Amino acid sequence: MLIAASSPVGALDLSITGLRNEKGLVHVCLTANRAHFPDCAGDPRAIRQSIPATQHELRLTGIAPGHYAVTLMHDENSNRRLDKMVGIPREGFGFSRNPVVRFGPPRFENTVIDLDPGVTRATVRLQYLL
Repeated sequence: MLIAASSPVGALDLSITGLRNEKGLVHVCLTANRAHFPDCAGDPRAIRQSIPATQHELRLTGIAPGHYAVTLMHDENSNRRLDKMVGIPREGFGFSRNPVVRFGPPRFENTVIDLDPGVTRATVRLQYLL
């Protein structure tokens, strides 16, 4: 008799650093699909969560092992979008592996982290351009 084993799952513990204040929300998206990076738009398998900016730790659970990218946005005015001035973000943003951001978002490959069964820990440092 064969017993079907359940698929292994993992969790991601995120530490958020570099917040310039504790106003508003921090929006998190996790995707394994480069076509939906950096905002997870249209990705039905993406994991999204919002937390108060006063909270600097977050755990995402029930994640299948694989290669993922994390995007964070500090939505200081809680309007659920990244405010910009002349195309330059006015609110904070960050990515897994903390790549240097110059013009536009980093490439998916520069942000990928590997999640295994169990708990994976990562720190994302928010950046502000204005």
